[in-house]
Amino acid sequence: MRTFTTLATAAALFGILQFAGSAQTGGSVRRVQAQAIDELRTWDRYIDEHERAKDLRRRSTDHDPLLPAQTIERFQQFYRGVPVWGADIVRVSDMGSAISIFGALAPDLNLDVDAALSETEGEQALLQMGGPEAKALTRVELVVVQLDGGDYRLAYSAVISAGNAVNRIFVDANTGSELRRVSEIQTDAAVATGLGVLGDTKKLSVSREAGMYFADDQLRPPALRTYDMRGSLTHAVNILNGAALFPGDRASDIDDRWNDPIAVDAQAQIGLTYDYYYKRFGRRGLDNRDRPITALINAVTAQGALSLSLNDLGQFAVQAFWCGSCGPNQTGLMYFGNGIPPQNVFTSAVPDLSGQTVGPLAGSLDVIAHELTHGVISSTPGLLNSGEPGALDEAFADMMGTSVEFFYQPRGDGLRQADYLMGEDSFRGVTTTRNGIRSLQNPQAYTQGGAPSPDHYLRRYTGSGDSGGRHINAGIPGNAFYLAIEGGTNRTSGLSTQGVGPSNREQIEKVFYRAFTFLLPQNASFSTARAATIQAARDLYGPGSAPERAVTQAWTAVGVN
Repeated sequence: MRTFTTLATAAALFGILQFAGSAQTGGSVRRVQAQAIDELRTWDRYIDEHERAKDLRRRSTDHDPLLPAQTIERFQQFYRGVPVWGADIVRVSDMGSAISIFGALAPDLNLDVDAALSETEGEQALLQMGGPEAKALTRVELVVVQLDGGDYRLAYSAVISAGNAVNRIFVDANTGSELRRVSEIQTDAAVATGLGVLGDTKKLSVSREAGMYFADDQLRPPALRTYDMRGSLTHAVNILNGAALFPGDRASDIDDRWNDPIAVDAQAQIGLTYDYYYKRFGRRGLDNRDRPITALINAVTAQGALSLSLNDLGQFAVQAFWCGSCGPNQTGLMYFGNGIPPQNVFTSAVPDLSGQTVGPLAGSLDVIAHELTHGVISSTPGLLNSGEPGALDEAFADMMGTSVEFFYQPRGDGLRQADYLMGEDSFRGVTTTRNGIRSLQNPQAYTQGGAPSPDHYLRRYTGSGDSGGRHINAGIPGNAFYLAIEGGTNRTSGLSTQGVGPSNREQIEKVFYRAFTFLLPQNASFSTARAATIQAARDLYGPGSAPERAVTQAWTAVGVN
């Protein structure tokens, strides 16, 4: 499944949007939010017993550099030896004692796990659902999957690529019929200098080889490379679908004064985002183990975008995305579109961008950080790409995009200044005063799919479009993040939050980072995110601290209880 985690809702361009105490069973999911002592004892025993029975299997053991003495274990749920898709539980322990447990598990199931179809037949069915020229980007797995209606089925699953589409598809393991599909596209040592898209001078880490300079970072631990498609959309699509990248594909220049502002911004700002994660959280890149970081640029020129179909325009020209299953060996990559010529302005036929023009996406630091954050989330915890988990993923990418801006840029409302808008350096109002595509401060000032983005849980979108509202509902947790820092009043509830203040924003950044990267299960709800961030505030700053109060009040203000 090529999941493009996108910054904007590209579909909008063509008119679619797309027990013990704290255990609750709702929507056929058993949610665990254990923080009190009695609950922790009960769920601690549950994990140990079910790990021995192999109904829970340890997937990873981590240590947060912010609290290295604590151990964070993530367990995958299995049913009769078959993994349950998106069902896991996270246990945090200090000196061997559990201090928080969060999870989203399937309730008691009654399924036959003997598939009528063989794995080969399952793969054939998946490829048939993918359409012409479909191929599997990942191995075929037998899993138990929850359907949108809440029921569970035995299914074969794989990431299937066909043309410009990359989806994780699930087919019934007995009949071969399609059960579910989710897009995998989640819509940033020599030192060179160059002018960025906005005319500012940047330094970028490059390599020097045979008299040429290449966008290949030699100063940071991971392989961090920007590849120039040189106007070939076909080449870019082939790479997304797993074709090889060659050294000659790297962005390059004949000397250390680079002339392509898009290459300058992409290479420099991806490096800055890596540095932010390391300096703020002690994190080493996407997976905390310095996994390679790859970006594609210049697949379509701004002028060439005007000749694209509406679908390709939305995906490859005015969009940036992360695709965790794309690229050679499916190691994941980021893509940044070049926008459209500045004299071209979107009309009311495209409501979300009406009155705006779109410049190169690599020119916005928050866009770069947003997409790289999707790579972080895809590594841990791997939030599901739809519904509330998808909206949390999108919201956290917005939070970190904003945070990276404030880390490097002065506060203000102009170009190259830090604010609570997303993509404002690329999406510029011409016949409208609106810049950017989303706001953490005032989500309702922007639209997703032509409708105002909600700032409160009671206003949340509950339809099937936009993968269950992953972009539409991102403003709800985004506004909680804003309120926890800045304080103020939610426009819908009228409830106020006493934030920690801009001078203490680092506290809230660390709280949300710890909760979202270490504590959340894959199928987290907004309620689980509330509990996890409150727990993270206690872990980091103590019970009754100003960050705990601010986070608690902020979630209450946006209606998440």
